[in-house]
Amino acid sequence: MSELLEHIEIEPAGDATASVIWLHGLGADGHDFEPIVPELDLPESLQIRFVFPHAPVRQITINGGEEMRAWYDFIPHSETSGSEDIIKSAAEVRHFLDREIERGIKPSRIILAGFSQGGVIALHTGLRYEHRLAGILALSTYLHDFSSTECELTDANLAIPVMMAHGTMDPMIPIMRAATSRENLIRLGYDVRWFDYHMGHQVCVEEIEETSRFFQEVL
Repeated sequence: MSELLEHIEIEPAGDATASVIWLHGLGADGHDFEPIVPELDLPESLQIRFVFPHAPVRQITINGGEEMRAWYDFIPHSETSGSEDIIKSAAEVRHFLDREIERGIKPSRIILAGFSQGGVIALHTGLRYEHRLAGILALSTYLHDFSSTECELTDANLAIPVMMAHGTMDPMIPIMRAATSRENLIRLGYDVRWFDYHMGHQVCVEEIEETSRFFQEVL
């Protein structure tokens, strides 16, 4: 297997029987969502391993070419910018999926999760993966390039559960872009659960509680 990106892992008390691979947003790293694990208050019986990869460091155009951790560079108001980076990052995430399967985790016990840019990669990767996953968590994010998704999605993950949540006052990714993604995913036959909250580009307590319910349902 190719060398994995740097990452953090949180193991359950016993042997892991499920995995959550959680992808951070622009300029953050794997530590960003590490504190959420105890807040999810998940039953120990689920035996979940949490994996938090760090995105590669790259130049970001909208930040004046400053280098930071990011899954892709992009140009605002362009539907397809960043596609090349997204494909590369999705390939990196596939290595993590493949490794969890090699470690004995059934694909149907793996959740792909992501916030903002991380959610874009989670959707891009999960909808194209050849093994049936438990579900996808897509927070404050959107579906990149509907046309290519429609052409490249796999039968294995048709109708997969997808939880989308978004802030009604998000200044980074307007909620209408997320709502359009929701409708496109429904058109493609996915089981989308949608939640919106009175907040910006962030995570709130109610959203964490809903995420916990989603994880317990699909696992």
